[in-house]
Amino acid sequence: MSKSVFIKTYGCQMNVYDSQRIGDVLAADGYTAVDGPDGADLVVLNTCHIREKAAEKVYSEVGRLKALKDARHAEGRTMIIAIAGCVGQAEGPEMMRRAPAIDLVLGPQTYHRLPALLARVEAAHAEGKPGRVLDTDFPADDKFDHLPGEATAPGPSAFLTVQEGCDKFCTFCVVPYTRGAEMSRPVAAVLAEAGRLAGLGAREITLLGQNVNAYHGARADGGSADLGELIHRVAEIDGIERIRYTTSHPRDMTASLIAAHRDVPQLMPYLHLPVQAGSDRILKAMNRSHGADDYRRIVDDLRAARPDIALSGDFIVGFPGETEADFEATLALVRDVTYAQAYSFKYSPRPGTPASVLADQVDEAEKSRRLAALQALLDSQQQAFNDATVGRRFDVLIERPGRRPGQILGRSPYNQAVHVTLDDQTMSSYHALIGTVFPVTIEAGGPNSLSGRIAAPQWTAA
Repeated sequence: MSKSVFIKTYGCQMNVYDSQRIGDVLAADGYTAVDGPDGADLVVLNTCHIREKAAEKVYSEVGRLKALKDARHAEGRTMIIAIAGCVGQAEGPEMMRRAPAIDLVLGPQTYHRLPALLARVEAAHAEGKPGRVLDTDFPADDKFDHLPGEATAPGPSAFLTVQEGCDKFCTFCVVPYTRGAEMSRPVAAVLAEAGRLAGLGAREITLLGQNVNAYHGARADGGSADLGELIHRVAEIDGIERIRYTTSHPRDMTASLIAAHRDVPQLMPYLHLPVQAGSDRILKAMNRSHGADDYRRIVDDLRAARPDIALSGDFIVGFPGETEADFEATLALVRDVTYAQAYSFKYSPRPGTPASVLADQVDEAEKSRRLAALQALLDSQQQAFNDATVGRRFDVLIERPGRRPGQILGRSPYNQAVHVTLDDQTMSSYHALIGTVFPVTIEAGGPNSLSGRIAAPQWTAA
């Protein structure tokens, strides 16, 4: 009999990809996906450890699920609660101790083992035992070799993990401890999965990695390919019209990769390139392996290769020891570079990271003041970038119906959400636009999205 599973995803795009592949693994084992936890035989929380209070959010969700689990138990049925991802990897034993409702904890490198792990839980339940299982190993075998070959239909835009792990050891970051050492998938494996995704209707592929531009995948000839070469190869696949990649480290922005921005039309003119701070002293304390001027030179090289490229970034304010002068250096870098979009956060200690035990922790009120000042500058830059698009015509990848009647939603080349208003005649056959790249004239730019109209009024459904 078919069993049901609900998967809830926290955090980054890589977790979105992992959840899709967890769904593929479970579908091959007879599970059917459902839209909520009510009535689900299995609930998987795929967790992220990057954001503040990440573990507490998981415990709160487990508390809500426990009530559902208890109600099912009273009816003579079972619900298995599984914690996957980076919180499980980092805090598995503590989670098992603190939350008895959790049946299974597994890390991001072991989700291909889910059917076997679930079988152990179910066998114990059948014998009237608790059957709680923990698997947070870093197995020697490559999980990608054990995933089902057929991927879930992703829609017009799809994620594809090509690299995992991190060898950088930034002092604020848990990723090297939760995802392990850097590992790149072979070129052939990436191309095969990209081809499957294109066959399922994906028109845009986002190549993912904790340090995606550190990619060095094995080629069939015994050599290795960097990310620039991989992008060239993915661009050759029929049906793929757009390519993106994230997340990058400045240290790995090679000449080959920068040239790909110039030479590969499918590579979108948008790059997420985290810098974290503008002060060399703070960057050194963060173990970032680059200085502020190194970052500026990379940006200059990117803009020389692709003058219309738009940048996104990550920033941390209030890192231990950050002075007002250090913070002003960050503001100066933001003014020099200008960002189309950015993510900024107050520093919060992550247990087990070197920065968590540093002296000179910055006062919370001061962190908040600095964050507000930084976000005001970044927001003004994002609004100016969006305003500058008004009146322009963009090729927009149409992804799905909008929330409002008469609208469809897509993405610009610069990764902006675009709300497209349709006339009555076009709206009647809007489904034919889904999954196509279509010209749109931008009529307005909001803080977080654009709006416009189809720039080809003569369009009719085929």
